[in-house]
Amino acid sequence: MKRRDFIKRSTLSALTAWAGSSILSACHTEEDMIGEPNWIVEGSFDRALTIPAVSNGGASLNAQFSVGELLKGRSSTTLSYANGLLGPTIKANAGETVNVSLQNSLSEETNIHWHGLILPENMDGHPKDVASAGGSLNYSLPIIQRAGTYWYHPHPHGLTAKQVFMGLAGMFIVNDPEEAALNLPSGEFEVPIILQDKHFEGNNLEYSPNDDEIMTGYLGEQILVNGQHAPFISVASTWYRLRILNGSTARVYNLGLTGGKQMIIIGSDGGLLASPETVSSILLGPGERIDVLIDFNGLEVGKEIYLVSNKFSEYNVQGRQSFSLLKFKVDRTQNSNFTLPSTLSNLDPLNPSLSVKTRIIDIAQTIGGEGGHGGMGRHSINGKIFEMDRVDETVSAGTTEIWEFDNSAGDEIHPMHIHGVQFQVLERIGGRNKVIASEKGWKDTILLMPGEKVKLIMTFPDYTGVFVFHCHNLEHEDDGMMLNYKII
Repeated sequence: MKRRDFIKRSTLSALTAWAGSSILSACHTEEDMIGEPNWIVEGSFDRALTIPAVSNGGASLNAQFSVGELLKGRSSTTLSYANGLLGPTIKANAGETVNVSLQNSLSEETNIHWHGLILPENMDGHPKDVASAGGSLNYSLPIIQRAGTYWYHPHPHGLTAKQVFMGLAGMFIVNDPEEAALNLPSGEFEVPIILQDKHFEGNNLEYSPNDDEIMTGYLGEQILVNGQHAPFISVASTWYRLRILNGSTARVYNLGLTGGKQMIIIGSDGGLLASPETVSSILLGPGERIDVLIDFNGLEVGKEIYLVSNKFSEYNVQGRQSFSLLKFKVDRTQNSNFTLPSTLSNLDPLNPSLSVKTRIIDIAQTIGGEGGHGGMGRHSINGKIFEMDRVDETVSAGTTEIWEFDNSAGDEIHPMHIHGVQFQVLERIGGRNKVIASEKGWKDTILLMPGEKVKLIMTFPDYTGVFVFHCHNLEHEDDGMMLNYKII
């Protein structure tokens, strides 16, 4: 069966199954429902994991065509800010200003959005602020927030998904004294992990979603970690810190470890949690990050453990298969003087009584008409699709609001991202019906499964101007699932 026929059959099966899941679950197997068995392609896990280069305090980036060995022994044309796939990890300290230059060597417009950073309007990477082919942009980024794992990627409307899929992305790490005082694993024991799924035609990356793939999100068969398919990392029998970014355009990962190992979540999108949260699995949507500790103490040399994505749904095309992402190989013993602290950070919860307004935001609707991606315009927010010059919501600087994203009538997964602000999660209603471990800190992206709505609370910064909020399923975003909001 061809890939696109499979996706189409899978999508139709998923929608039908969701509508009558209690009946279908009693009379259909997984293979019956999706039309064919598992389709993620796993590799041999015999290539050492590549760690992206580090750029301290600034960077010069060139969006360009490049070549990289993404699949073992096979080179592919990519887009890159350097050479191969992915850009350097930019590291900065809270309180400093980071200067980044962007040269656009592509044949189309591009820009950079600094995902999770709270920045002035003209530095945020709004779709209106782009460099044309051959042009350039200069970013001056005042780092006014706490330590955390952030990232950067293009944001030109209608081209975001393709440019990210083809390789334009990188991690942005902020450090501060509060986090440094914890003496968390660092150096070789602090590992950035960027997860992305890819589709290849022959040796080359291919991004050409059809209508059904725009509806579901473009899903690839090979999972890359830091731009490599099926890598391994050699580890010592000690503590490690993994900064994990879901950099996929649409895929959700249900992360876990083999061998009965648990993950200890210490941070999310906006930095440290108040205290560690021990979990056996965690759902991570596109654009979200988690900061986890893994304790390899006591494992014998030669032991192998995998970072995996477990099944999470029988009724969605991307939730029906478990697959491995990265292999850890214990190759040496090492004493550790690290002790897991019981308290990580002083987090002050925002008081709902301070909210001046509650906004209800319907993300379940699909509509007709022309939109941003392929003229489809099916994905909407509050029944509207993106228009560059229209302001859809207006908020006041320094005020606190509650936003309720409502997917309770929806049958698709929507990770929602708000530019220019960090928020806290008050409540999830329906579906999982609870605030999960990774949501107990500051966030900028929230995953809504079908049948869920979430209440978020946020205080808007003093930066005024126009920002966007959108679905971080990037096919949905390019299809028009994005609105402007203005801080006045």
